[in-house]
Amino acid sequence: MQSVFIIMLLTALILAMASKPAGAWEQDQFIITAWCPPPPTEKALKAYAAEGFNLLTSTTLEGLDIAAKHGLRALLGDPLLNPDSLDNPVKKKALAALIKRVKNHPALEGYYLVDEPGAGAFPGLGRLVAFLRQRDAKHFAYINLFPTYANAAQLGVSADAAARKRVGIPLNFAGVGDHRQTILNYKKHLRDFLDIVKPELISYDHYHFLRKSDGAQYFLNLALIKEAARSAGRPFLNIIQASTIEPSWRLVNKHELRWLVYTTLAYGGRGLSYFLYWGPKSYGGLYQDGARTPLALDVAALNGELKTLGPEIMKLKSSGVYHTGTLPVGTIAVPSTSPVQFAGTGDFVLGLFATEKQTDAFMLVNRNYKQPSTAHILLRKTCRALQEFDRKSGAWQLYCPVSPGKPVAIKLEKGDGRLFRMSGK
Repeated sequence: MQSVFIIMLLTALILAMASKPAGAWEQDQFIITAWCPPPPTEKALKAYAAEGFNLLTSTTLEGLDIAAKHGLRALLGDPLLNPDSLDNPVKKKALAALIKRVKNHPALEGYYLVDEPGAGAFPGLGRLVAFLRQRDAKHFAYINLFPTYANAAQLGVSADAAARKRVGIPLNFAGVGDHRQTILNYKKHLRDFLDIVKPELISYDHYHFLRKSDGAQYFLNLALIKEAARSAGRPFLNIIQASTIEPSWRLVNKHELRWLVYTTLAYGGRGLSYFLYWGPKSYGGLYQDGARTPLALDVAALNGELKTLGPEIMKLKSSGVYHTGTLPVGTIAVPSTSPVQFAGTGDFVLGLFATEKQTDAFMLVNRNYKQPSTAHILLRKTCRALQEFDRKSGAWQLYCPVSPGKPVAIKLEKGDGRLFRMSGK
């Protein structure tokens, strides 16, 4: 029996190694980017880099050269980066030549393919991703997915109820009842995407802040994406709201923006993209008709924090995400096994993170973006000191000594998050 187990383990290891070629793309920095990037000019890209962004979502061949001058990486966008190119001998040859031309460019991070494809496009995209990977495994193919509130036709989900049922409903999620069909459809969409396309990174968008209310599925979407990313062993990126391009959206303020950023971090996100950066005034983005808006300054301040936090976040592995207070749809209450417990009331997100040894780091987020809140937490018995990662210095600093059974008070500003770790010394 033991020899059979060893053979099975070795087989799984070989298959895993075969699925990722030598020199394959690995994320090496926390991604800070934006949809609708600035034009590829010296002035615009210099400002973009100064605002803390490190990736252009899509640019031209000429844009790669300018991006490199300002320490930026970029995704190349080109009409040839289309599954149809593989069915046309002339275009296929031109695509192969394009890849050969750019694959050693210092600014290249990957290839921009498509936004929000339905499942019907997955086979073609899978072929294209494989074509790119065979010729340039060092860079990834970028595809952005729909949010949970996309309908079945947009997702391209089969009407086969049995197929959707096989993906399962997370029984420990709060408020599943009215969102059961949404969960089944979306999980099927994610599973097909991962099985057929085999992406290196999972990207999705979700726009939560409406003029008359907040959306109902923000945390549900985060949870489903997080679970899909975990099962596939891939990082995920969240595209967050920073415009009023849709009439039903409200313009986020700096506290709501902070809430979007830090809830994503608490769920283990490895990248953020703001929707949107550059466009006409009617888009309501960060730059309108070339003029920077006040919200762009708020984004730049947040990016400064992300630039400091990013390297530390990249070292940590998400091991659980829990909520307190009234549970939003798709969330889980803090279990009794958590090394962090809550002694008081309040609406918080607790993101647990593991290092090589154990779960000893956590991010605490104020789920209230309208009022500051103070969390009173109890830490596991072996904890003797609580350290906080300082977003200015980029170093761990003592927050306070810890006495067994004595609550620790942590004040959080509106929508803010703070990263801590427990120490036995």
